[in-house]
Amino acid sequence: HVLISRITPQLRTRDLESSIRFYTDTVGLALEFRYADFYAGIRAGAQVFHLKQVESVDPSIPYVHDEDHFHLYLGTDDVAAVADRLKAKGVALRQEPKDTLWQTRELIFLDDQGHTIYVGQATHAAEG
Repeated sequence: HVLISRITPQLRTRDLESSIRFYTDTVGLALEFRYADFYAGIRAGAQVFHLKQVESVDPSIPYVHDEDHFHLYLGTDDVAAVADRLKAKGVALRQEPKDTLWQTRELIFLDDQGHTIYVGQATHAAEG
């Protein structure tokens, strides 16, 4: 019996409307819900993350960027298609799709608020 069945990360945004548009129109995810004018959920497959309107810039943004961490890691079966979509929507990739030592192919981009987002695809070596 598993007591915890999911996790829900939360990103802080200074502009909820802009972030909703970025994740739905640009990245291609779905708006799951919206609560008043300060909170929303974004669906990525079977999972959801939350966006919360705040007054000041997320203080983790420069640290995550400078230390090569990420705010969200999104999984895909076609990282090249994600790269093509993002670039077609005007998003500059921080890293083009690249093979890693841990058997993934990953790209990196920044969202509309500056959060570092990785998109990764397992390579055949990882699946076997």
